Amino acid sequence: MSAPLVVGVTGASGALLAIEVLALLKELAVETHLVVSRGARLSVSHELGVDGVERIEALATHVHQPGDLAAPIASGSFRTSGMIVVPCSMRSLAAIAYGLADNLLTRAADVALKEKRRLVLAPREAPLHEGHLESMLKLARMGAVIAPPVPPFYTRAARVEAMAHEIAVRLVEWAGIDTGEHMTRWSGGEK
Repeated sequence: MSAPLVVGVTGASGALLAIEVLALLKELAVETHLVVSRGARLSVSHELGVDGVERIEALATHVHQPGDLAAPIASGSFRTSGMIVVPCSMRSLAAIAYGLADNLLTRAADVALKEKRRLVLAPREAPLHEGHLESMLKLARMGAVIAPPVPPFYTRAARVEAMAHEIAVRLVEWAGIDTGEHMTRWSGGEK
């Protein structure tokens, strides 16, 4: 059995992506430790309805509060396979880039970096200014995977949910977890 995966959800738009990632990890029987930031509680409720946070939390194996810096995932001695932050706000991305471990989500990401574990960030912002790009470059140089949720149009997904699933599969793959047949792979244009 593989080590657990930490999933962080921030206040950026894209709560559907968090649902898809957690649902896939649950189907793949991957133990998850979830942190939903305070800002995410607002955006998730707006995007998914008043029960949105509960729906996200129900998909996780363990749920931690963002202020709980004594949670196991705050320490490098707690073994994980890494972390996915989806969606990732620019505030959280910058805090991670500059080591501002001021809440459990940013601390868990800091732990992933310092322990040389996979850290996949799905930043949701457009357009990007120089400060955003500098933070992303800094994180990429530290070994993080910067994975904006860009849809793979070649899959010809007809619904938003199907496109979100395709993006989620890629995020999970980049975290080092084999998704098997969930991944729609490029076939050289053959149809």
